[in-house]
Amino acid sequence: MPIRVAVPKETLEGECRVALDPVVAKRFAALGCEVRMEHDAGAGAHYVDDDYEDVSFVTDKAELLGNAEVILKVQPPDEDEINQIAEGSIVVGFMSPHRYPERVKLMRDRRITSFAMELIPRISRAQGMDALSSQAAVAGYKAAIMAADRSGRFFPMLTTAAGTIRPAKVLIIGAGVAGLQAIATAKRLGAVVEAYDVRSATREQVQSLGAKYIDTGVAAEGEGGYARELTEEEKRKQLEVLAKHITQSDAVITTAAIPGRPSPKIISKEMVDNMKVGSVIIDLAAEGGGNCEVTKPGEDYVYGCVRVYGPFNVPSMLPVHASDMYAKNLLNFLTPMIKEGELKLDWEDQVIKDSALTHDGEIRHEPTRALVEGDAS
Repeated sequence: MPIRVAVPKETLEGECRVALDPVVAKRFAALGCEVRMEHDAGAGAHYVDDDYEDVSFVTDKAELLGNAEVILKVQPPDEDEINQIAEGSIVVGFMSPHRYPERVKLMRDRRITSFAMELIPRISRAQGMDALSSQAAVAGYKAAIMAADRSGRFFPMLTTAAGTIRPAKVLIIGAGVAGLQAIATAKRLGAVVEAYDVRSATREQVQSLGAKYIDTGVAAEGEGGYARELTEEEKRKQLEVLAKHITQSDAVITTAAIPGRPSPKIISKEMVDNMKVGSVIIDLAAEGGGNCEVTKPGEDYVYGCVRVYGPFNVPSMLPVHASDMYAKNLLNFLTPMIKEGELKLDWEDQVIKDSALTHDGEIRHEPTRALVEGDAS
């Protein structure tokens, strides 16, 4: 029998992405899977049911989930969905276990095998599966567009009959995937761009995109591509150097976020007080509390004379390409497991082992197990 793959419609308010776009759905069918989707699952990403070939659609979500071997999601399944999923089935998607430990516990108790896309190890052969990076690229691009839209200035230099208009100065804090994409987009818009990251290894990447790298004298490379936590002295030194650049910028985009942990505070209230009138802050780390002390997560407001926006779920604002990239991440993750029309999990494989959240009645991810079982005790 073919592997039964199900894609329900996302239920989180404001989530427009879908786990499979028409192109990737067809590729799953070519692998021998029976792909079934909930009616209008792709509507938020501007896909109608007729766009999907070799896919059957159903209106009964409970029937869809209850008869599937593999369920593909963008957002974590809610408790109603988990209760509808058959025991022993596989769920793949972003799981946010630190935010929803009760859902992890429920999947454990129902013996559901869940894979968290945010736990996929950052190793060379898993690059095509790295959904954190693909969605961060979308967020970085959108952040530069949001900054330009909210600014009262042109980003590029313009020579007009009324004289020459100087380009906007844009500062990007954090040169990970989101930060680099924000740099590239702001440069394409014509701004003068500076960037900073505590990981000194990012200097060449920043400069290769045409931005000026700000050297604070602080280097804090950590594990897994993330920065380690700074000492108090390093924080003081960093803030001293950044303060000058922040106050001279027309727009600041912050991207310093670590999944499952509070976002580091980089921009103080005092710095914002000293920024130019009409300048803009786009805080991409808002879901972790924000990199700016005055960020109100999820809100777009004016603090003093500065526009501050801490958006949630930015990739969903570009649902077409965000869904396209995410669907390919899922395909690259699952394809090695599909052999001769059957799903075979190799628990010695680092990608499978590290991304597994729950399996066979156990929580496989150690920090999540400590969180859930620690709470239970």
